[in-house]
Amino acid sequence: MTTPKKATQRQGFKTSEYIVYPAHGVGQIVAIEEQEVAGLKLELFVINFVKDKMTLRVPTAKAASVGMRKLAEGALVKRALETLKGRARIKRTMWSRRAQEYEAKINSGDIVAIAEVVRDLFRSESQPEQSYSERQLYEAALDRLSREIAAVQRITETEAIKEIEAALAKGPRRGPKGANEELVEDEAA
Repeated sequence: MTTPKKATQRQGFKTSEYIVYPAHGVGQIVAIEEQEVAGLKLELFVINFVKDKMTLRVPTAKAASVGMRKLAEGALVKRALETLKGRARIKRTMWSRRAQEYEAKINSGDIVAIAEVVRDLFRSESQPEQSYSERQLYEAALDRLSREIAAVQRITETEAIKEIEAALAKGPRRGPKGANEELVEDEAA
């Protein structure tokens, strides 16, 4: 498993593999390197997040505890897309509390939880505008979801977003006839 020069696989992860890091989304392991920190030798995954122009170094031993995982299987992606077709579940709590819950779901790295945020914050053309903070959370969730779907299905992020929007359009209350439900949601905001 180890070559004299450098390891190519650790903890089930290998170089050039795409992974999901909960706080940042989809990244690619570009190397596994050793560094000396405070007199200790540490083996690190070097993860590149191209879209964010960021490189992250994660100790190989900490990969599981930080929630780093492989890309979702096709069946899980399908479940996330099905989640988008469901009815939005908006709790009757203060926006700040809901925003924290949405943020936690986005940073959980769980593709189905992220899909729930996209579903709950989605607004069709016939619905009232979102607040700035709602829009920010929606965009963050959509970005995470589309990046993972794109990586799993080997398509562009634009194609993934089209697929997500198509699933959202199939959900209930997306057309003009859902006016009564919109009023209920507005009261919760």
